[in-house]
Amino acid sequence: MSAAVAAPGARPARSSGSLPAIVGAELLKLRRRPATWVLLGLWPALQLVFSLVIPYISYTRGSSFEGIPPEQVLTSTLPDRLVANALSGLPLFGGALLLTLGALLAGSEYGWGTLKSLLGQGPRRTTVLAGQLLALVAVLAATVVVSFALTAAVSAAIAGAESAPADWPGAGELARGFGGGLLVATTWGALGVLLGTALRGTALAIGLGLVWVLAVESLVVNVAAPLLGFFDALQRGLPGVNAGSLVAALAGGDVRTPGVVAVVDGGQAAWVLAAFLAAASALTALLLTRRDLT
Repeated sequence: MSAAVAAPGARPARSSGSLPAIVGAELLKLRRRPATWVLLGLWPALQLVFSLVIPYISYTRGSSFEGIPPEQVLTSTLPDRLVANALSGLPLFGGALLLTLGALLAGSEYGWGTLKSLLGQGPRRTTVLAGQLLALVAVLAATVVVSFALTAAVSAAIAGAESAPADWPGAGELARGFGGGLLVATTWGALGVLLGTALRGTALAIGLGLVWVLAVESLVVNVAAPLLGFFDALQRGLPGVNAGSLVAALAGGDVRTPGVVAVVDGGQAAWVLAAFLAAASALTALLLTRRDLT
């Protein structure tokens, strides 16, 4: 017989259709895609500018910031507010950026025609989707860590420059902040994947996602909800409202960032976001497995 015999102790070759192989391939694609770095770089950058840099400049000029006296402005930039400052922009502009990333991750496969080629090599459709979602979670987890690290560095620098106390949050508070931030980020990313898969492309998926995050929810919360009881009840089930409520609960204090309002308590917000994450993943799997790829 001509069959080759594996060398003693050698590991079997990992199938290109296995989940670890697909996760690795998706991570490679995300790393090589410039849009990934742009979108994930904008989130921490905007976070720092609006939560720390602008308030601190306002303080150094002796002026109030959004009606807050300069002394309180300085307090809001110190290390004990690390969780609030690292997550305050995530429900609104961070959510818009991450939803865009999820739509690009899934929708571009249809535009490039790579999904059919990948599935032709043998992996199951659900395995491909699981690999995409796991790669997305890994990238978002790393970005949340970077956001915390950059915020901590700038907060420490401000505290040192002003000879202010650097009282850091405890490990438990940091862990809850990281977990909550990752839940919000992953929910937005999964909703983007759902849109990209449902619409089989990126342009319309990104456009609709941005309109929802930046316009529709804002109109419901700020215009319709104060006038009509139906919309007041409806807003409590919206992803952006629950993301803002969860961040407000994790911040443990007054956060004057658009989109961060404690409409519901933190526990309910976490459960609603988890439900959106599960539903988005399940609907994406259903669409991917039931539809023709042509």
